[in-house]
Amino acid sequence: MQIKARYSHLNGWEYLQVHKPGLWQDVQDVICGVDAEACRTKKSEEKRQRGQMVYSPRAINFAFAKGFNARGWRERRKTFYVTADEKLMRGIYSLDEVEQKRRIEAADQEPLQSYNQTDFLKDRVAVEVQLGKYAFVAHDCSSST
Repeated sequence: MQIKARYSHLNGWEYLQVHKPGLWQDVQDVICGVDAEACRTKKSEEKRQRGQMVYSPRAINFAFAKGFNARGWRERRKTFYVTADEKLMRGIYSLDEVEQKRRIEAADQEPLQSYNQTDFLKDRVAVEVQLGKYAFVAHDCSSST
């Protein structure tokens, strides 16, 4: 794969250039090391492309994970509970997820499990690989468990 464009949110790219050039080199190496054609493993079921081999999001994600993990980058996931009671939420924000759920249930509220997940993190620098449905880049939500 190639880097065709770059958007530097809040001068993040410039920060990497000055303070963490090795991490930026990791990102470039991983992207350039992904063989997109090798990820063309999915048979399309779409009407206009039925039967054609298309890019497999799973294969692409696996290629990125292999490259980043080999360089010491790891996934980060933070699970927590939310509820509709704003006052209760303010009081439990800093607690661990088990205690959050217990306090929500003790208040006769419904605990809704949620999480924030980052694909790859190293030395406080995060990389998110997004192939579609970008509305969910920063926040994923699941039903209560």
